[in-house]
Amino acid sequence: MDDFGVYVVLGVNDAPIKLLCADGSAQFSVAVPPSAQQVVLFSKGRWGDRICVNAELNDADRVPITIGKLTPYNRCLTWEQWEEESWTKGVTLTASLEGGRLVKGDSDLTLSMKEYTPESAMAHSPVREVKRKRGQTGEEEERGKENMCPNEVVSSFSEKSTPLRKVRGQTRGGQTRLFPQGEGQGAAALTPQNIPPQRGKGRQTKAPITQTAPLVNPSGRWGQSLCPIDPQTAILIGGQGSRMQFCKDPMWKLCTEDMSWVPAETLAEGPTPEARIGHTATYDPDSKRIFVFGGSKNKKWFNDVHILDTQSWKWSTVEAQGKVPPLTYHSCSMFRGELFVLGGVFPRPHPEPDGCSDSLYIFDPHLSIWYQPIVTGDRPAPRSGHSACVIQGKIYVFGGWDTPLCFNDMYMLDLGLMEFSSVQTNGSPPSPRSWHGCVLLSDSTFLVHGGYNGNQALNDTFTFNTDTNTWTELVHPQLSVPRAGHSIITMALANQNLSFEDDCNDRNSDRTHKTLLVFGGGDNEGNFYSDLTTLTVAKLLDQN
Repeated sequence: MDDFGVYVVLGVNDAPIKLLCADGSAQFSVAVPPSAQQVVLFSKGRWGDRICVNAELNDADRVPITIGKLTPYNRCLTWEQWEEESWTKGVTLTASLEGGRLVKGDSDLTLSMKEYTPESAMAHSPVREVKRKRGQTGEEEERGKENMCPNEVVSSFSEKSTPLRKVRGQTRGGQTRLFPQGEGQGAAALTPQNIPPQRGKGRQTKAPITQTAPLVNPSGRWGQSLCPIDPQTAILIGGQGSRMQFCKDPMWKLCTEDMSWVPAETLAEGPTPEARIGHTATYDPDSKRIFVFGGSKNKKWFNDVHILDTQSWKWSTVEAQGKVPPLTYHSCSMFRGELFVLGGVFPRPHPEPDGCSDSLYIFDPHLSIWYQPIVTGDRPAPRSGHSACVIQGKIYVFGGWDTPLCFNDMYMLDLGLMEFSSVQTNGSPPSPRSWHGCVLLSDSTFLVHGGYNGNQALNDTFTFNTDTNTWTELVHPQLSVPRAGHSIITMALANQNLSFEDDCNDRNSDRTHKTLLVFGGGDNEGNFYSDLTTLTVAKLLDQN
């Protein structure tokens, strides 16, 4: 007998309400009483071949406040009123089932939201009659401007000061800008072939919130991480799309043999990381584990470490010793088995503005401990949204942002001496920027592409040679779309019989065995990309 069910508890004194069951509708909604301080959603019984249950808290205009997902390995979700600034008396909870043996007519039932009001909420007005909450107070808005990062709408700065459904710079069509629109801003026109289909773009309609057909590609997003784990596989984690919605499909596996995507959230056991942006995901080829650190979600800031073992496909959460502040839009570099976390944004208590860090923290996975090393030399100014690249025992740090400044300077940290120094460069450097993509092309060259300059998204590309300290600008038609908050990685070509470790260490094979991959990002004009661009590294290096 199939005893599967999804239940919600709307108050500590209320009994659970059954929303979904084995032979019921694939989608159901319930009004959340204004008196409810916490909502708990959980499943009971055998999941069978069911994939997941998507859950959304929506305001009176059906705009999501926050989202979550139940899976066979994550069977409970909780939301508390103090965590969600837009939690008003017009909130509804919608649960949508994917997979399993749906009853006949379920596809029709998902076309409209079936409303249900528990007895405890009967005295309140229907959800549709609740007026939309007004915007921030002048004090809150001024605080958001005091130390605002470039991606004003979707950054953790604005998440702390702006209700999720109130989007500054939002067009009448419902498109969301990644960053504030500056005066005189101009962006390169996007051709239709450059703009992938956008999910969730524009105002929400009465179409089903959750599609019953599985996605074949990740939804458009920015602020995600893309982490290669072997010559044919990369893992996509997190991100945020239009209307400031955190992606309902937060984890994917990219198979480079045929450039196909596979939903991966339910592939791994254990507690999956909470939805977030601005985090880092770093792969250790020795232990074959991915380390996910930091990031933000709405008003939440994270300093947790999650580990995905890519051999057993199990998630685990680290109980680390030592202190590291919650950080987002930091950099994280792997060197000799340790994680080097530099810069980023950290929260401060109101009314202080959130600040950027210039500190270096090191995480030792073997001892599960955080510590701060003694560092000498000319330390870079506090910043976030910068890039960091490890080359020959040195970390090269480029660009970033600390309101109101945007940087294009270069610093180098000698990991043997633990000494910072400013790098005097030759050639024409990239303009100041943050949220750009950066990746190592060879043992002496890394690439910088795109980003945000405080006014618009960029589409230019540069390489930096550490032997000559020289910048070189590249022009390539496949790298002509302005984007920021995207992911750039290099991987071995699928037809090469190299291990991932060999590919990383074989310095002479970089030109023939590697491919550059660019995924996602946004253009500050309401477009969030889900496209995947591929280029051979040899062709790029030939332009130097």
